[in-house]
Amino acid sequence: MPAPLYPVASVDNRPASIYTHLPPASTPEYPLKLTMGKPLSLAPERLRAGLQPEAVPYADSRQIPRRERFEPPQPRALRALNLAVNIPGNEYNVYLSGEESLGRTYFLRHFLEPVAAKADVPPDVLYVYNFDDEDRPRALQLPPGQGRTLKAELAKAVALLRERIPGSLEQDAFVQRREALLKTYQSTKDDLYTRMEDEAESKGFTLGMETEGQLSLSPRVKGKTLSLEEFEKLDSETQRTLRGKRDELLAAMNGMLRQVQAVERGFTEQERSIEREFASSEVREILAPLRESFASQGKVMDYLAALEKDVLANLERFATRPEQQPQPQPQQPQAEPAQAEDFCGRYEAHLLVDNSGLKGAPVIVEDHPTYFNLLGSMERESELGALYTDFTLIKPGALHRANHGYLILKADDVLNSPSAWEGLLRALRSGLARLEDPSEHSEQVRTRTIEPEPIPLQVKILLVGTDEIYEHLLYHDSRFRKLFKIKAHLQSHVARSEGDILGFLQGCGTIIADAGLLPFDREALAGLVDHASRIVEDQTKLSLHYPLIRELMIEASAMAKLQGKDMVDAAVLHEAQAARDFRANLYEEEFMADYDREIIKVATSGSAVGRVNGLSVTYFGEYEFGLPHHIACTVGVGREGIVDLEREAELGGPIHTKAMMILKSYLLGLFAYDKPLILSGSLYFEQSYAEVEGDSASGAELAALLSALAEAPIELSLAFTGAVNQSGAIMAVGGVTRKIEGFFEVCRRRGLTGRQGVLIPADNVRNLMLKPEVVRAVADGKFSIYPVACIEDALELLTGIPAGKRGPDGTFPEGTLYRRVDDRLGALARAAAQFGQSWRI
Repeated sequence: MPAPLYPVASVDNRPASIYTHLPPASTPEYPLKLTMGKPLSLAPERLRAGLQPEAVPYADSRQIPRRERFEPPQPRALRALNLAVNIPGNEYNVYLSGEESLGRTYFLRHFLEPVAAKADVPPDVLYVYNFDDEDRPRALQLPPGQGRTLKAELAKAVALLRERIPGSLEQDAFVQRREALLKTYQSTKDDLYTRMEDEAESKGFTLGMETEGQLSLSPRVKGKTLSLEEFEKLDSETQRTLRGKRDELLAAMNGMLRQVQAVERGFTEQERSIEREFASSEVREILAPLRESFASQGKVMDYLAALEKDVLANLERFATRPEQQPQPQPQQPQAEPAQAEDFCGRYEAHLLVDNSGLKGAPVIVEDHPTYFNLLGSMERESELGALYTDFTLIKPGALHRANHGYLILKADDVLNSPSAWEGLLRALRSGLARLEDPSEHSEQVRTRTIEPEPIPLQVKILLVGTDEIYEHLLYHDSRFRKLFKIKAHLQSHVARSEGDILGFLQGCGTIIADAGLLPFDREALAGLVDHASRIVEDQTKLSLHYPLIRELMIEASAMAKLQGKDMVDAAVLHEAQAARDFRANLYEEEFMADYDREIIKVATSGSAVGRVNGLSVTYFGEYEFGLPHHIACTVGVGREGIVDLEREAELGGPIHTKAMMILKSYLLGLFAYDKPLILSGSLYFEQSYAEVEGDSASGAELAALLSALAEAPIELSLAFTGAVNQSGAIMAVGGVTRKIEGFFEVCRRRGLTGRQGVLIPADNVRNLMLKPEVVRAVADGKFSIYPVACIEDALELLTGIPAGKRGPDGTFPEGTLYRRVDDRLGALARAAAQFGQSWRI
């Protein structure tokens, strides 16, 4: 037997919510008993819901009307979303809850895109250099399309500045005024130096100029200027005298030196003033079109004023035309990054978000919400071995691109990146989209970075996830409750009514058109409706798991093309489903081979005392199938009570354990009328090597126990699934369709005798969506499905003996199963008393 990947004996897979509104077991919908007392076998038409092809109002899918906006039948989710999109602010974000394979993201996009198309297009976002603080770039928001215009026009303006400013400083008028200024400066400077030389000569010194531009005083002795070597040869007294005179002379000349420095500063300032005077007209003329285009944008006007001021303050950077700049030699980088080319980079406009191509508000789906992908980043470049960044290296995140629109995130994806989740909550709480370095929030050593101006945030976040994640966030993160105040819940099915069938077919038509599939004929469309009921395992409902249905439709269309057909018919649809099962049922086939070789020993004929065929379901991946198991019981004299071997072996789950306790309660309530229940017994699944969980085997376990007590053999051509309560009522269980098909397949391989069948809870009849081959076998009288409402009905079928009912005298009628059980329990009590044993159960 192959080793199971998941529990083989998972006897109950039902979600409780599916069975909340089932009809009670006593509903007159099911005629359960003949006059002789045995339940009837279900008629073939009760085994599955089948839509007659003539009930489909379209000859093929091409006739299905295409609406501009198809809304799946999700009233709760649609109401929640309609409310959310009409509440502004960052508090009423949405958590869309639902099972996987419901097309959650598609549903959101399909709803939001028409809504977003009617909204205003959000502004473009740019970052520009901050001339007051280079580490804090400024953010600009412009009407959509103007961001690209500003970037392009600003680049042209900077190119013109680099081209025309050098020309403005080469004009004759500028050269003449500069030469006149220089002549005046040089004349004044020469006069000062002459006065200083005369003063020095009058004191016996010669004024000179060092190579570094420093002044020097050299003594003269007897009309000769002494060199340093000659000065060192003088006697010390003479040297001291000359140094004293030099110091006195320097003190007297300090005033004239300051005049020289003042003249130099004045010349520099006047020279720059003339340069600004001649360049300012060019700068104003070049920036005039920009000022005219963006006159209504106050922040842009402020930026242009600061840019003009900065250009005029750094005219030396524009002194050389671009084509005249020396080019670096190969393998010889520029010595300074702030050359003219690099310096002018500060005048760029970095377009962070360009909304020029939008027609309405953005709808962004971020399927990889890491910190940087969600909140943006600041990239770095290497310059001579050092890393640096500036405002042109800022990259937007999904939050920036979705601003003034809608952002769809998968809850499990964003929670896998804690820093991204924290950053998202901070942004929503503050209403600002900040660009930060994640290292700022860690203990690591910070590197030099920039702090861009935050952008006001107006975005609606739509978080997609399961109910489990929603509950976890709701109770473990107080911020989630404050920021995600609307829950939109997707339902997994709708009623199988005429209107919902038409809506379902409309959804199928949309899938066919969008995916470019071959058309589906009337019979195939009816088959899709039945397939939707099989997915949800309910004859009265239709599944809304459109992605699963879409997969089958795509494969059926491809199979029809392979067969040279121009339309998908019912036969191709059935083949596509069979092909899907074949790809996934390897482990089921291996189990069936083990049943064939009787490695797994399950009898499908004959009878045995204390043994019954139970049914379970198991999963391998997404493939579900049913398997039969022998459930055995032994009883005898003793005081241990009923021992659950699965629990003792730690293979029984809590629900299964509870079901065993209910069995004990049932025995006490029915047979502890006039005596204590003293026995020793055990119940177990034969050849079970994995955990047993669920209560759907409790009916079969009770049947095995009563059979062992009554020593009445059970018919092994029948299998039994159903939960039992303390009063003996058989309750609905999950996976009943697959359980029946699993037992049917084992019987079919061994040969159908006409005596084989399955007992199911009467409440589960509407959950039957059996395969056509099972329905045909029932129609041919080769297999039977028996709905039972209570354990007594099941026992009469399994043993052929009436269960019996306690009479006024407190006894059960002779010849009934319960009379035999009651007698056996009395004998066990007497035997225990005879041997002096205490009792318990």
